[in-house]
Amino acid sequence: MTLDTPSVALVTGGTRGIGHAVVAALLTEGWQVHFCGRSDSSVARALETLERDHPGRVFGHTVDIRIQGEVNSLVAGVLEQSGRVDCLVNNAGLGRFGPVDAIGGDDWREVIETNLNGAFYALRAVARSMIEQGSGWIVNVASLAAKNPFAGGAAYNASKFGLLGMSEAAMLDLRHHGIRVTAILPGSVDTDFRPPSRRKDTDWMLTGEDIARTVLDLLSYPDRALPSRIEIRPSRPPRG
Repeated sequence: MTLDTPSVALVTGGTRGIGHAVVAALLTEGWQVHFCGRSDSSVARALETLERDHPGRVFGHTVDIRIQGEVNSLVAGVLEQSGRVDCLVNNAGLGRFGPVDAIGGDDWREVIETNLNGAFYALRAVARSMIEQGSGWIVNVASLAAKNPFAGGAAYNASKFGLLGMSEAAMLDLRHHGIRVTAILPGSVDTDFRPPSRRKDTDWMLTGEDIARTVLDLLSYPDRALPSRIEIRPSRPPRG
């Protein structure tokens, strides 16, 4: 559908991978979209690509999602410019992997602060305005790693377990305000999040566009329906 009066979305980690696909999909459906990334260069590259087909409806911001003050300023700026936030997609994330006895404290903190704390900061900042307007969607992109631990994944698993728990508690807190909160748990997705050594024979994997399609499907649900957790995995992964 094309919206006569564009609804407003904010997508964190929108410069590449899943986030970039979500931004592009929302723009195609007529939304006005703000997105953020951590570096000026990545934001500028993404913005150049997206503005070509959607001039005047996409806005990029450089933000360190780990810093609460920067996230608060981002949301305040979006509200000042666009007047509202109808959908937040918490997508910013990273992985640092290694045995629990070997992973460094700095790596641990970076994963938790990005994947979990950053999502909390953004959710909390938009929830206040959504409560006032009496509506909104908050979509937290977690992972099947939120329920399936794996060796070497202590930091990543902890962040995604926490994100799922926060998402489901927030759903209970906010649903009576007209705000729907959903966690999407993708399986293997073919993005540059994966190291080059693990990006061979990826045809079986999900794509960022698959996750973006899931977001659009969510937004089409009637007001009475709230899918609070969606698991999406490759239909035909390698055997063995």
